[in-house]
Amino acid sequence: MGIRNIPAAGTHRKRSRVNNHFRSFVGTDPHQLEVIMINNAFIFIIVSIVLTLLSLLLDRKKTVMGLKKGWKMFQNIAIPFLNILILVSLALYVVPPSLIVKYLGPGSGWGGQMIAAIVGSITLIPGFISYPIASVLIKEGASYAIVATFMTTLMMVGVVTLPLEIAYFGRKVAILRNVLNFITAIVIGTFVGFIL
Repeated sequence: MGIRNIPAAGTHRKRSRVNNHFRSFVGTDPHQLEVIMINNAFIFIIVSIVLTLLSLLLDRKKTVMGLKKGWKMFQNIAIPFLNILILVSLALYVVPPSLIVKYLGPGSGWGGQMIAAIVGSITLIPGFISYPIASVLIKEGASYAIVATFMTTLMMVGVVTLPLEIAYFGRKVAILRNVLNFITAIVIGTFVGFIL
């Protein structure tokens, strides 16, 4: 009995060291992540301004045309983005954090992961909107594994767009792609949960 417990304990310590290494690498401290995101945003803004000014010097007409197209794209994206954030905020206000922890928290197991995978598969929202939603869910108590599963199925699986996909690629390819991506999303979520 004692000899059998030695490898198990060693394996546990090894896994703990791996988890701590990845935690320090990705920086799971919310304040640290917020600082990194702000710094990255400033860098991105500065680089964008410099490149825009350089583009103006090289070709003013094309740059103005590009800025106009960008502004139109922003207008098209802004309204759906704000609507979804408002709906998510209202939903999180109505749903108590204890319920989120129960069904989407670390203790929810495979059931919570399946809920996240199904919701992500049938939800039709732009991928970039999933990031603030994921951040809010984690702050409310959802596990990293479940949020990773939700985001991956949101990006890779499309139940709502399946008829359109079948029309372009055929039934067999479309269904096979979605099924394989659904399974892959669960594997990715499980791996993220194992690391974090």
